Amino acid sequence: MKIIILGAGGVGGSLAQSLTEEASDITVVDTDGDRLRDLQDRFDIRTVRGMASHPDVMRQAGAEDADMLIAVTASDEINMIACQVAHTVFHTPTKIARIRSMAYLAEGIFRDEAMPVDHIVNPEEIVTHDIKRLIDNPGALQVMDFADGKAQLVCVLAYYGGPLVDQELRYIRKHMPMVDTRVAAIFRKNRPIIPEGNTVIEADDEVFFIAAANDIQRVMNELRRKERPNKRIVIAGGGHIGEGLAKAAEHKYGVRIIERNKQRCYELSESLHRTIVLAGNASDRELLLEENIEETDVFCAVTNDDEANIMSSMLAKSLGARKVITLINNPAYVDLIEGHDIDIVISPQQATLGSILTHIRRGDIVKVHALRRGAAEAIEAIAHGDETSSKVIGRSLGDIKLPSGTNFGAIVRGDNVIIAHHDIIVKPDDHLILFLIDKSKIREVERLFQAPLGFF
Repeated sequence: MKIIILGAGGVGGSLAQSLTEEASDITVVDTDGDRLRDLQDRFDIRTVRGMASHPDVMRQAGAEDADMLIAVTASDEINMIACQVAHTVFHTPTKIARIRSMAYLAEGIFRDEAMPVDHIVNPEEIVTHDIKRLIDNPGALQVMDFADGKAQLVCVLAYYGGPLVDQELRYIRKHMPMVDTRVAAIFRKNRPIIPEGNTVIEADDEVFFIAAANDIQRVMNELRRKERPNKRIVIAGGGHIGEGLAKAAEHKYGVRIIERNKQRCYELSESLHRTIVLAGNASDRELLLEENIEETDVFCAVTNDDEANIMSSMLAKSLGARKVITLINNPAYVDLIEGHDIDIVISPQQATLGSILTHIRRGDIVKVHALRRGAAEAIEAIAHGDETSSKVIGRSLGDIKLPSGTNFGAIVRGDNVIIAHHDIIVKPDDHLILFLIDKSKIREVERLFQAPLGFF
């Protein structure tokens, strides 16, 4: 597949890295020569310097025979025009654009006869949903939905003295006979482990487990100390993410927003119904104390300034906030701060990456989540065809040859979540959830789920 990526920033660079690991033909376009040289030094890709939306630049990048164009520059307008040029001049089959502004998304302009964008990725919306899931699941480091939320893959940190720590994984079924779950992967000191029945969970392991959404909290209680439900949320930053998060949370939680810009505060007070809007600096110690920060269950720093997010989060944590979630755009900061004074770091680039990869994957793959900052993936694929035309239908999970570093987590069949066991037979239209530690094997997985010719 020949792919042109417009924009060599965080998302474009992460996307280039992910796709080159899978041996795709990649060209990256940007006006910043230094960024392009850095990418070319690190990865086996072509680069073109120039304005991403200009037809001559796109022609130089190979748009005449490209299979896909992914526009992820910092400008919504450039991304939109680039897709229009790719459609009109080069007849590019698939066009993906990152669009941040909700003003564009609300007007229904994205269609072939108007603005021909096949798939829209909105980072603010993705990040908002990610944070809301973390608030709804106290104790989780990451929560991923599959099959419209029927199944969830959750990452938790195992703790000393936990009921399942120092126990073999096969013990889970004996310990929780009424709940069916499966550990999909374990990361121990940043090293991935494909779990077997005799694998022993150790304290401080990052454990990824999958279960029906209704069973998630019961499994978490076995791996982590039981945490009380969240009630009080403080959001630092009243931008698109802060406002969207408040709207999503205010009917279930007590929410406060701290915003520096007074005009923006007036706008937020009109658009939000139950949220208390405070004009001030989230790094103001006195303000946080006045708002009883020590009684806050979750402090979310979501401004567009990484340093401000880090400082306000560290201050809130030191003053007694139970958990802090921090938005960080610069990937160099993530490993330095996560797990110390800051509980969870949210990377917009990684959140956006999974959404884009969903549209790139071959076969009928309908959901992709990037895990461990892109080091691994969880995917949802649909089994199409019948026993004669499909490589998986009519076969038991134990008989399906998966590449190394890959395992099944669950099957969603209609409204039922079936945890993966060797003897389960795959049926047509099953949604299979897989975990991939070695992303170079993704093509082999895609071929397993390639729909038979003429199916659609």
